[in-house]
Amino acid sequence: MEIREIGEDELGGFAAVRNAVWPQDPLTVSDLVDWKQQADAMAWFLATEKGAGVGSGVGVHGWHSPAGVGRLGVHVLPDARACGTGSALFAHLGMWLGEHGCTEATASVFEEDVPSLAWAERRGFAEVGRSSILALDLLAVDAPEVAPPPGVEIVTWAERPELVQGLYGVYAEVAPDVPGEDEVEISSFDDWLANDMQGAGDRPEATFVAVCGGVVVGYAKLSISRGDEHVAWHDLTGVRRDWRGRGIAGALKRAEISWAKANGYRRLHTMNEERNEPVRRLNQRHGYRLEPGFITVRGPVPTERSA
Repeated sequence: MEIREIGEDELGGFAAVRNAVWPQDPLTVSDLVDWKQQADAMAWFLATEKGAGVGSGVGVHGWHSPAGVGRLGVHVLPDARACGTGSALFAHLGMWLGEHGCTEATASVFEEDVPSLAWAERRGFAEVGRSSILALDLLAVDAPEVAPPPGVEIVTWAERPELVQGLYGVYAEVAPDVPGEDEVEISSFDDWLANDMQGAGDRPEATFVAVCGGVVVGYAKLSISRGDEHVAWHDLTGVRRDWRGRGIAGALKRAEISWAKANGYRRLHTMNEERNEPVRRLNQRHGYRLEPGFITVRGPVPTERSA
């Protein structure tokens, strides 16, 4: 077996391994390149045996994580497990993260994958959050009426690009309220705009803004991945604290559902942290159904290749 860091020209093989292990959320090469552009640094590792990819690993530094905490992902094909492939990838990622000043890392584990969770726990990782997937079958529902509360207008960012500073104000206020995100530093306006709003999956016409008296009081956006052309994902839904409880989030949700149906999508997915009970109730009221999700684990990164 050989493990080496790869460039963009070999991401097709990386994505093939990763998507075979995680078919729930397929990624394209374009998605991976876009993610690297959003982070301070990202590295991809490919494990091969007799020239064929059997495992992949990704390390991320400086992307929605506290200082000193990176992200990592290890994916090994079933036939290549229990022979050291995952441990070797983990060790390479630990060295890379250590070189970027990280002493800890977070990772995601599919909640029904008991062996992988045990593998992470044996390496000192512990659960710090749990996010369920809620899905809406767009073929089974009618396009809802947006029906915002009195005095509130729902527009798209494409229609009102001048509202961008107001969107940033909402982000800066609501981001710390997301469970599990309280340690994350609020991005500068320029970083937020480039990384959160102008990525490959972001579209101004699929970003919906709640406006009252010319003031942005909330927004919601969809993320469009090319990994599955029939599925769109909900990204941030945020309403300013003093405007909550008035039905604004529901109106934004209905605007997203109507747009997705009109544009030929078959399903909408969203990932809700289990502690975020208001958003979970909002999604369930609109017909979203619970599906298996992901566990977030956090632990130390290894400092030697032999880990």
